[in-house]
Amino acid sequence: MKKDIIEPFQNKDIFNKLTIEDLDTKGKKVFIRADFNVPLDDNLMITDDRRIRSTLPTINYAIDEGAKVILSSHLGRPKGKVDPRLSLAPVAKRLKRLLNKEVIFAPDCIGSQVEGLVSKMRDGDVMILENLRYHPGEENNDEEFARSLAKLADFYVNDAFGAAHRAHASIVGITKFLPSAAGFLLKKEIEYLKGAIDNPVKPFIAILGGAKVSGKIGVLEHLVGHVDKVLVGGGMAFTFIKAMGYEIGDSLVEDGMLETAERIRKKLIENGIKFYLPVDCVIAQSIDPGAVIKIVPTLEIPQGWKALDIGPASVKLFTIALQDAKTILWNGPMGMFEIDLFSRGTFDIARAVSDAYALTIVGGGDTDLAVNRAGVSNTISFISTGGGASLQLLEGKELPGIAALTNRAD
Repeated sequence: MKKDIIEPFQNKDIFNKLTIEDLDTKGKKVFIRADFNVPLDDNLMITDDRRIRSTLPTINYAIDEGAKVILSSHLGRPKGKVDPRLSLAPVAKRLKRLLNKEVIFAPDCIGSQVEGLVSKMRDGDVMILENLRYHPGEENNDEEFARSLAKLADFYVNDAFGAAHRAHASIVGITKFLPSAAGFLLKKEIEYLKGAIDNPVKPFIAILGGAKVSGKIGVLEHLVGHVDKVLVGGGMAFTFIKAMGYEIGDSLVEDGMLETAERIRKKLIENGIKFYLPVDCVIAQSIDPGAVIKIVPTLEIPQGWKALDIGPASVKLFTIALQDAKTILWNGPMGMFEIDLFSRGTFDIARAVSDAYALTIVGGGDTDLAVNRAGVSNTISFISTGGGASLQLLEGKELPGIAALTNRAD
């Protein structure tokens, strides 16, 4: 892992909530809300366990402190009903291997049977509860469901940043009944993402991509006054380009966002922020892996063709723009990198970010997957585990799961 070349945050009071280190957990039952929403294949095997690994520091700390560790999470969207395909049993199996110790798997997350299993736990034991979303009370933030979860423990620890933007029972409701603190992952996410925008070491450069402008409007608005350069790629770039009056062929566009895109572009420039769009792109008539592709200037996309990746000149332009960066925030791919024909731009930018002598922060979701496929994840300073949560934080919004935690006494 790349060392933090630049101090990620200069305001040491950026996180004002209790953390697990503030709790006297020896001999106590600690309910840890994790984000074990991992991908499974057709054989119910975990294909990517990074979310599990990211919570290990918090779990191991609780074990070492002599706590009785009760882990909980959702998996998928069972919509309040039991779905065996979304059981957390595979997670329990993987945790057993990662922790190198026995992990008790509870058949439910509330009820007398679970309470009986908890009562038999010894200091240092680890239990994982079955999928929280098997109960409709989880997503409804039902008070009685939250109270039932709280009955299992003495303390609550939230280490599920990827779900911290949800006002669910295991995220918000449970905090009414237990002293509540953050785990190490949650604290680190806040420090990096909030710290990067509120107190960046400059020059601070944001790279935004993905399909739609609408998903990043709040981030762009919040970046004004904080960032020095904004680099825009992916499908969202073509809404900006069309808003400037240029033809974009059959490329992705949000026609309802044209006026907003142009307003934001002008606002950024008026505030002295350098704003970059692709100057060339890889185009095709379909996204078929065997499609014929061309590289053309961005302003010369013919009708019937669509832009699906940034081109080599854009990669060079963006790479040069990154050379003086001290802080880089990247959220959103440069094209349809899932298809080899259209992956080069995203992977080249991933390598440029990795090579930068800067604090490098990658937003969750597709960007996380892109840096891993590019083979540079180990040289990025910090990779967020949250998609929607990281976007809301970058928009300057308070996350319900953070707000609900117990404040640190001044």
